[in-house]
Amino acid sequence: MAASEAVVETSFMDPFKDVLVNYLMPEKCYDEFFLQFNLLHVDCLKIVISKGLGIGIILGSVLVKLPQILKLLGAKSAEGLSFNSVLLELFAITGTMAYSLANSFPFSSWGEALFLMFQTVTIGFLIQHYGGKTIKGLGFLVVYFGLLAVLLSPVTPLSVVTTMQASNMPAIIFGRLIQAGTNYRNGHTGQLSAISVFLLFAGSLARIFTTVQETGDSLMAVTYIISSCCNGVIAAQVLYYWNSSPALKKKKKTQ
Repeated sequence: MAASEAVVETSFMDPFKDVLVNYLMPEKCYDEFFLQFNLLHVDCLKIVISKGLGIGIILGSVLVKLPQILKLLGAKSAEGLSFNSVLLELFAITGTMAYSLANSFPFSSWGEALFLMFQTVTIGFLIQHYGGKTIKGLGFLVVYFGLLAVLLSPVTPLSVVTTMQASNMPAIIFGRLIQAGTNYRNGHTGQLSAISVFLLFAGSLARIFTTVQETGDSLMAVTYIISSCCNGVIAAQVLYYWNSSPALKKKKKTQ
């Protein structure tokens, strides 16, 4: 009797299988979708949506603060932006990045922190530079990247990184409260970029789902919930002060 040959199932998506399995879904989900044509498999749909959102957030984060940077460069002013708020935001971003690396979380669950870090550091320097404190701004860059190198090195215990991540929540709250207070006192949002604010708000909302789905880490999930609430406050202020500007405010004061 002739030996029976195993039937190898194929799919029209096979040319893209490596890319899909490596970046978007596990192989079992590929089989469910493209071999069994079970397109409503709930667990696999959650994985694909989470991975897709994560990749989208990371790609978006490359440019999310670029409008803010360009606005500062164009105006040659950082009026309305709080350096202390930027420092606290940078602390939170750095904590998330270090904590995720230490716990070997997938890049799709935290990768935007890397790009946000570089952009936030740039904004911090520009605030100092346009405030007439360029030397202080350069010192800020040197100190930050020096501390970052130590934090990401093996000499830093996991307990320190975990504590830093836990401290993100008050850092985010105070950082956003400082910026919100600055906006309220000024009666406008100054050089704050509406595009960047809304993108950050949307990204932090999406991160709640991807964090729960990909890491299951409650500490990071709560951090993103708080971040979303705080970013929502700033976004609401941008809308409220939409028709206000530094020039208009000064004009009213002189009348």
